[in-house]
Amino acid sequence: MPQRTVRKRAAQPGRNAVASRGNGDQVQSLIRALGLLNRIAEAPDGASLTDLAQQVGLPTSTAHRLLTTLEQERYVRFNHEQRLWTVGVQAFVTGCTFTKTRSLVAVARPHMRHLMEEGGETVNLAIVDEGQAVYLAQIECSQMMRVFARPGTRVPLHCSGVGKAILSATSDKSLSRILHQHGMPRLTVKTITAPLPLREELERVRAVGYAVDDEEHAVGLRCIAAPIFDETGDVVAAVSASGPMARIVEERIAPLGGLVLDAARAISADMGATLR
Repeated sequence: MPQRTVRKRAAQPGRNAVASRGNGDQVQSLIRALGLLNRIAEAPDGASLTDLAQQVGLPTSTAHRLLTTLEQERYVRFNHEQRLWTVGVQAFVTGCTFTKTRSLVAVARPHMRHLMEEGGETVNLAIVDEGQAVYLAQIECSQMMRVFARPGTRVPLHCSGVGKAILSATSDKSLSRILHQHGMPRLTVKTITAPLPLREELERVRAVGYAVDDEEHAVGLRCIAAPIFDETGDVVAAVSASGPMARIVEERIAPLGGLVLDAARAISADMGATLR
């Protein structure tokens, strides 16, 4: 029987590499696109193509291609008159879906409004994300002078009312990790910048139930905040009342603190927490 020669198909060494590289390029493009979206979110008045490209370290042509793709999906939009990129409606829809999933804002809003009406100061709701406090919602008071914090604004935990309220209900291990990762930068002359004084401050917060930011984050402002708990007993957020020191004088701290604590307890109860 004549022998049959079987020829093996030559291997294609670059085939898998090309596929892998293609997947890698897609992931990199996604990361770059999200980076652009994040930078736009930090610029409420919009950002130019040149500024965005510089901030994320991309050529303007690449940045424009990614922004155009995001625009097609309505995550960003372009103002042709001002030549600025802003957040699109789909990003808002996605963010609202996150909020609805947590249901925290919907639960908290009635109590926040009541607190604003009773206390006469602007009320904020904040959660923790990556070792910082992030404002989710705000009920503004009607005073001429009032504090404004745009939802999405981040503040340090160690020197903000909402941050200290949340830290007061956080384990010492978590507190140490947060301080190690983020430090305790000084923002005003009153900012607590050492772990021991902060721990002593958090003991006082636990004793009275609410935290006080006494010009520690911004000069001339006071903030009183209390932690919010869920059905598991874990701290999930904080609610605060903020205003200028000209209105929140020493004599008002305790009464306003009581109102803030009542609001936090009411929100916690609606979140399923067992109150003691």
